[in-house]
Amino acid sequence: MTAATEAAIGAAPEQGLITDEGIAAAKRMIGLQLRPEGPYLQDATADTIRNFCNGIGDLNPLYRDAEYGRLSRYGSTLSHPMFPMAFGWIGRTRWGLPGVHGFYAGNEWELFQHIRPGDRISAIERVVGVEEKQSKFSGRLVLQYVEGTYANQRGEIVARALGTCTRHERKAARDAGKYKDIVQHEYTAEEFEAIEEAALREEERMTGNSVLYWEDVQVGDVLPPIVRGPLSLMDTMGFLVGCGRGHTHGVVLKAAKKHPGHFFRNPEAGGGVEYTGIGHHRESVAKEVGVPGTYDYGPQRSSWMCSLVTNWMGDAGFLKHIRTEMRRFNTMGDTTWCKGRVSGKRHVDGQALVDLEIWGENQNGVVTTPGSATVMLPSRDVGVPVFFDGRDVTLGLRFGSGAARER
Repeated sequence: MTAATEAAIGAAPEQGLITDEGIAAAKRMIGLQLRPEGPYLQDATADTIRNFCNGIGDLNPLYRDAEYGRLSRYGSTLSHPMFPMAFGWIGRTRWGLPGVHGFYAGNEWELFQHIRPGDRISAIERVVGVEEKQSKFSGRLVLQYVEGTYANQRGEIVARALGTCTRHERKAARDAGKYKDIVQHEYTAEEFEAIEEAALREEERMTGNSVLYWEDVQVGDVLPPIVRGPLSLMDTMGFLVGCGRGHTHGVVLKAAKKHPGHFFRNPEAGGGVEYTGIGHHRESVAKEVGVPGTYDYGPQRSSWMCSLVTNWMGDAGFLKHIRTEMRRFNTMGDTTWCKGRVSGKRHVDGQALVDLEIWGENQNGVVTTPGSATVMLPSRDVGVPVFFDGRDVTLGLRFGSGAARER
């Protein structure tokens, strides 16, 4: 190890400041394309798709079971709609405002077609916005927006996403102490029983290969809730594995030498190099940035909310749009109940659409993750086009027309 390298990697995360100059420099990046964060998992295979589902706790057989997929309307398994997250966490902090801590704040997805085993995903990411705000958590903060466009090996766009992150001065967040009085929840036996009952019965409450028709859905209908938690290290580490993440030794050191502001020599690891986002796993680092303890990965929570919707819509539905916001931290020991209700029904360009209000709430009933979704469902109305893979495949044929009538 050279002296230059020792000097470049600090003994603690940088204490960067949000300045007018820093904000101006970040705004000058609007329109620029970013180098992909990974890519981490680029190839959709039966193994990578299933492993991603393991990392988010999704049990849907359409994403996991080869025989189920072979017998489905698609002829194969499909990827979970949030599988592009495994390519790279859209909106994650990695540009501008050096030394200023970042938190994933949410994303919004448009989905155009399914990803199947054999597809290879690529992405173009570009900076689309920078905003300055005020918060109780840290005072001055900056919101950064990145757009990701995902395509398969045929150049077909499969998804587009807008990712948001918030940037906070580490010391300001720590000094504000917004969450200093939060203590870990102590569950009763009855609470554990309710969590386990919901988790173990999740599969039987899925719509699956039963067709949910647009006409059978009513405004106000409640989606069967799903539960994730109490959050543990198994959950956060499992998500990293599911996304193909995990760098060690020389791979980490090379990244640290290239971007020293994002890494530090942690005394708790005997001076071993760690990423500044290690607060997801080290309580001391989490508290340095004003969080009461280790906490979840936002993209994982977004994926939980998506599973709520896909469980309800069944194999015949197509998720067109989903938005989630991380409004509060989800720390170790917290439980997230993912819930939703039908907020509207409409026809647009011949598509039978259902709008959903979705949200995640913790064990205390506090909403941590508000959001919305739009699903396209089959219709009993023969005038509504049939769709497949999210696309209209109506051929213009009509009952009683053509040669059959001339016989």
